[in-house]
Amino acid sequence: MPATSGGVDVGSIYERLAEIERRLSFIENRLEHGEERQSKSAAPELTAEDTAHREEELENRIGGNWFPKVSITVLVIGVAFLLTFPYQGFPSILPSLFGYLLVGGAFVLAHRWREAYPELAGYVRGGALVLLFFTTLRLHFFTADPPVTDRNVEFIILLLVVIAALFVVLRTRSQFLIALSLTAGYFAALLGSDPRIVILVITASALALASIAWRREWLSLLVYGTALTYVTHLMWVLNSPILGNGIGLLPFSMWNCLPLLLYAIIFASALFFRKNPTEETGLVILSSLVNGLGAGGFYLILTVKQAGDSFALYQAAAAVFFLCLAVAFWKKEESVYSTFFYAMIGYTAMSAAMIAQFVRPDYFILLAWQSLLVVSTAVWFRSQYIVIVNFLIYLILFLAYAITTDTVHVVSLSFGIVAVASARILNWQKDRLELKTEMMRNAYLACAFFIFPFALYHALPAGYVSISWVVVALFYYAMSVLVKSRKYRFMAFLTLLLTIGRVAIVDSVSLEPTFRILSFLVLGTVMLLISMRYVKKRVRQAPQ
Repeated sequence: MPATSGGVDVGSIYERLAEIERRLSFIENRLEHGEERQSKSAAPELTAEDTAHREEELENRIGGNWFPKVSITVLVIGVAFLLTFPYQGFPSILPSLFGYLLVGGAFVLAHRWREAYPELAGYVRGGALVLLFFTTLRLHFFTADPPVTDRNVEFIILLLVVIAALFVVLRTRSQFLIALSLTAGYFAALLGSDPRIVILVITASALALASIAWRREWLSLLVYGTALTYVTHLMWVLNSPILGNGIGLLPFSMWNCLPLLLYAIIFASALFFRKNPTEETGLVILSSLVNGLGAGGFYLILTVKQAGDSFALYQAAAAVFFLCLAVAFWKKEESVYSTFFYAMIGYTAMSAAMIAQFVRPDYFILLAWQSLLVVSTAVWFRSQYIVIVNFLIYLILFLAYAITTDTVHVVSLSFGIVAVASARILNWQKDRLELKTEMMRNAYLACAFFIFPFALYHALPAGYVSISWVVVALFYYAMSVLVKSRKYRFMAFLTLLLTIGRVAIVDSVSLEPTFRILSFLVLGTVMLLISMRYVKKRVRQAPQ
């Protein structure tokens, strides 16, 4: 008989619940299998038709994009070889006339294909420009009997061809064709015999390129033109070896180095006045880097090799110039990277001027104080990068000073003073620099902790070393009271421990009795006074 409770059949209820559970399990299984089938259908396998379509796209890309470029390149090279072939018994002007005829035909063909085959027409137009420049060069070069024997005449003809070509390609809005035309202009500059003419053509080319890049917001063209400008100037200073001349530096003059600063202004202005100054994209960063390294690096190389006694003056002028650029970019847009690049190049020029003007080890001390100036300006620029790089340079300077200097003087304490002052500046302006960690400040304080004992150990007689270390500990303790920082108290404790070790190991056995007694008395008195302060503080804080 089924169990009942108050007239209710409990067994039937259990059976009904079991049936419901079985049905739920069945539904869940169906849903799971349905999701699997749906996921499989979401990523269907490629059909034969899809595979064929992809292969057709690859084929079109190769045949429509790569083949035209390669074919035009091959044809241009072939025609160039044809034009340089020695045609004995024929007028020397004939190959160039034939080249100009081919150029005209190529331009006509590109014009007819501009709508039906626009990409191919662009490649043909580019090949025609290359052939035009080469044919013009053929008037003076690549032949034993040139039609144009005067290099200055060749320079004028090539310059006119470049101007005409640039006027034509400006309508195409093609970065490649404009870059190609301006490249020919830079090459034409190397043909000039007068340095002033060479610099004038390079500067005009840089102005044209920077203006086009700024107006059309072609940053890639700006980067290319910046690099090309400095390479062209360097090639000219090296006696234009690309023209077959032997490599050698031209006699030094202001025309060799000062134009580099002019180029820097031109390309920096293109970025400074760009239409979206709040964003520093990768190309903006690269442009500033190339401009800074090209101008500052080549300027340093040229002046250090040839300026002689005027090197310090040249570098001081460069330091002012690049630091002004850094300030301008910071005031205009609070730039991070452009400010960093130009500032570091300016600091480098300032260091070079100090090294040239002063003798060792004096310039090491001046460079240490310059490090403090760099930290101060880095705070204003809000540049963590300058702070980090400056610390590394500061560390290298001290190590170089310690290794290369025969006699360490008291003035070497400047390294320690600079370290403490730098740490205070960073702590004072930590919110401005957004330095959320103590790493940089601790690094400067660690340098001070080691530099003060090192400098005093080498600069003072042995009998005064331990006493001077005690004075340093008192200085740290006074700093802790003044700025309310526990770090200086720990530095004071560590310095006293270092002093204790020296007094116990060195002073107790090697000093004269007078200095030995004085070392023990001074150290013991100072430690007693400090301990009395802490005992008094502990008694005051003890519960009554």
